[in-house]
Amino acid sequence: MPTVKATLHGAVSIVNAIATGMGATLGISLEVEALIEAQPGKGIFFDNNESNLSARLIREVVETSVPRQELEVNKIRISIKSEIPSGYGLKSSSAISSVVSLACARLFKPKATDMDILRDGVKASIKTKVSMTGAFDDASACYFGGFAVTDNINIKIVKSEKAPEDLTAIVFIPRSRKRGNVKKLKILQPVFSQAWDLACKGDYWNAMILNGLATSAILDSDPKILTDLVENGALGASVSGNGPSIAAVVKNDRISNVKKVFSSLEGETLVSPINNKKAEAHEV
Repeated sequence: MPTVKATLHGAVSIVNAIATGMGATLGISLEVEALIEAQPGKGIFFDNNESNLSARLIREVVETSVPRQELEVNKIRISIKSEIPSGYGLKSSSAISSVVSLACARLFKPKATDMDILRDGVKASIKTKVSMTGAFDDASACYFGGFAVTDNINIKIVKSEKAPEDLTAIVFIPRSRKRGNVKKLKILQPVFSQAWDLACKGDYWNAMILNGLATSAILDSDPKILTDLVENGALGASVSGNGPSIAAVVKNDRISNVKKVFSSLEGETLVSPINNKKAEAHEV
């Protein structure tokens, strides 16, 4: 059996989907790579020391996306390399579930469509409780790149388009991993609805700022950082995912101004160009 290598990228939030089931995201160039090898035998094996959470998720993706009769006769080895810090709202689990689903499809289901591949990853995310909504918005931007506006409840892409190439995401990862109560985001459901409507119209930056103010109010993030970022040239700025990371999207000539806003805070700052490239997989 051949070995397949699949690659896709991370994303940042434009509109958080937890309150309404509708989300929007933007692809960034932090990369995740999966190497999957099948040999005669049985069982799923990991080459890296995956954390319990991602090992459970990956196992579930393999069991969802590989036909049962193939699981019975193949020993599947998986190796994951990721540049995306996990647990900070940067879509690491969506990227991992999608990249594993893509690699499995290339090996065992060559006729699978992009949507089949994404659906398998989303199903596994819901089943392992890694995500409340299945995070179809995150998976879409990780997989297709660019902007993705989605209806997560019906697993439907409402709008997908490339982002301007001269943009970069500056992501601040605070030292403290503290986040507020995510379920409380539902309190501001009408506000998130409004942000999503803006994203549907292509007004991504106002959608992102509105989302940022609403999420920071509930998830214990300081909203003043967002206004400082905009004042210093960020087009859009928001808590990413359920936090605690904060993402600002800027034109390339404003990168240093926006980085300065984060420089007084405790944590690390990542600079990641926007990604418009679709996920790819090939035999190695």
